[in-house]
Amino acid sequence: MDLKLVTLGGVKLDEMVYSVTIPTIDGEISVLPSHEPLVTVARDGVITVRRRQEDPDNQLEYFAISGGVVKIDYSSVQILVDEADHGDDIIEAETQAALERAIKARDEAGDQVEREKAKQLIDRHMVRLKVADLHRRKRRR
Repeated sequence: MDLKLVTLGGVKLDEMVYSVTIPTIDGEISVLPSHEPLVTVARDGVITVRRRQEDPDNQLEYFAISGGVVKIDYSSVQILVDEADHGDDIIEAETQAALERAIKARDEAGDQVEREKAKQLIDRHMVRLKVADLHRRKRRR
């Protein structure tokens, strides 16, 4: 099936894949060829891509995404998000430092709006660190 991952910056991925797992507001869903049509909302999390059915788990690809919209039909999946970072794109030390700054901002927030903005940044950086970790483990195999 055709997978298209589109960010505000442009197309991040556009290729044929066997399956994709997507975090949605109703839980994680795995999409295989001939999936029932669906439109849903993606939440911040990790997208997992298996290019071919016979690919082992150490060949899975991971993307950290911010929330967006998912459209699925029998032969394609379109994911529209603000941001999507592949494991190769994430610099772990920088992301860890950004997470620490976001935690500090949350702890020092003067009002609920500032706390919520900091919480969103914390969530984003934690997802990015998870993808970086998955990518690092994949390279070791």
